[in-house]
This record gives sequence, structure tokens and C-alpha cells, in this order.
Amino acid sequence: MSKYLNPYTDFGFKKLFGEEANKDLLVDFLNQLLPERHQITELAFRNVEGLPEIAHDRKAIFDIHCQTQSGERIIVEMQKAKVKFFKDRSLFYSTFPIREQAKRGDWDFRLAPIYMIAILDFQYDEQEEKQKFLRSVKLKDQDGDIFYDKLNFKFIQMPLFNKGEDELESHFDKWIYFLKKLEDFDDIPTILREPIFEKAFEVAELANMTAQQYEIYQESLMTYIEVKEFVKTAELDGIKKVAKELKEDGFAFEKIIRYTGLSREDIDEL
Repeated sequence: MSKYLNPYTDFGFKKLFGEEANKDLLVDFLNQLLPERHQITELAFRNVEGLPEIAHDRKAIFDIHCQTQSGERIIVEMQKAKVKFFKDRSLFYSTFPIREQAKRGDWDFRLAPIYMIAILDFQYDEQEEKQKFLRSVKLKDQDGDIFYDKLNFKFIQMPLFNKGEDELESHFDKWIYFLKKLEDFDDIPTILREPIFEKAFEVAELANMTAQQYEIYQESLMTYIEVKEFVKTAELDGIKKVAKELKEDGFAFEKIIRYTGLSREDIDEL
């Protein structure tokens, strides 16, 4: 049994970053990703019940919408599994805070900056040479110069972060290390003995939950496990399909094993 919650669950993510009492955790995390001119001192959570949802996304993706004291709109998402048309979906959801800013009557179309920050529990960069742990995206012209700097995307591919405790170089590194390892910690590591992380550990400790909160968390954890198992099964089915085609085309067993990672027994059964 883990001592701390899994932050990749809906309950865990919103417990850490989506409650009024813990806004300082979200502010500290976001300030590691935002430029100097958009550093946050205060933010407010936004009610997004009126926004359209795609039902099948809800188990794999959940989000927090907020607005800073100077008007910037921020969407923070936790995504447990890759969805089809991942980039299209991200762009589509970034239009919600754009449309929210529309005003009736005489309006000059001036928009507040928007940041969409996605914490991904999967890799969307499949080509190894193009993989980036943190990808920051803005609209640029053909020469690579920034054309529009008010629409910003930050994609964090958590599986690509492999730093150990003694390799952490920045406060942002510490946050990513905290999120990635939280469920495995038995105690607060020395490198994270700072007030902001000590509070985060206290919020995340399962022993501090009420019986009702713990029940909700367990349901959320089961959903997380189900989604991950579904993805694993789909990936394995795809690999087996490839192996079967290679086998039917007469490829040697050794090559099929090397290309797919399957055992000889698995290939024999195809």
C-alpha cells in the first residue's frame, strides 16, 4: 500500500492542484513554466461546466481551468493515455478560453494570453531523435520568428524524464520528480525538504484523507489502472498483428523477436 496518492488519477491531480486551499502549489508549479512577464501572484479557478466535453476523453484526460490576476487564461491537463488526433484535440480545447473572451457590442478583439499545459503520462514523440521532454509551442512564421505570442502550449512527456535525485538541477526538475515518483515515496527525500513540497506531501498523504475521500480516490485509482491496462492490451494486440504478418511473410523467428520484443512462445501461438 502506498503512503501517498497517485497524481495521475483524477482525484489525486485535483487534490494537489485543484483545491482552493492548495492554490499555492499550483501557482508554484505554473511559475516554473511561465515567462517572467506572466508570473502569477494570484489566480482563480474557473467554472467550466458549460464547456462541451467529449465523453470518451473523461477517463483518460482531466483538467483545471484558471485565470491569473492579470487576465491570463490557463488550462492545466493531466493526460493518462494517448488519444487520436492528439494535437488537433489540444488546439480545439484551447479555443474555449478564446471564445469566452468575446464581448457583445463594440469589441476590439483584444485577447488575454492563453497557456495550455499538458502533463502527459505517455510519449507522443515516437521518433527517438525528435523526442523532447518539454515542448514549448507558439505560432511562428516561415523564418521561425514569433508571429503571435498569446497562444502557448507546453507539453510535458513524463516518461522522458529520467533524472535521479542527485541529478535535479532546478525547481522545475524537483516538481517533475515529485509528480513522477510520488506514489513510490515512503518519506520526503532530502532534496524536496522545502516548505512548498512539504505541504504537497502532506496534501498527498493517504492517512490525511477522510473515509469518503479515500473511497473516491480508490475509485479514481481503479479507473487509472483500467485505462493503462486497456492501452497496454491495445499496444500488444498491435504488436502481435505485426508479428503475425512477418511470420506469414516468412521472416526468421530471430528477426521477429528482435523487431517486436515478443517471445518465441508468443510467436508460436500466432
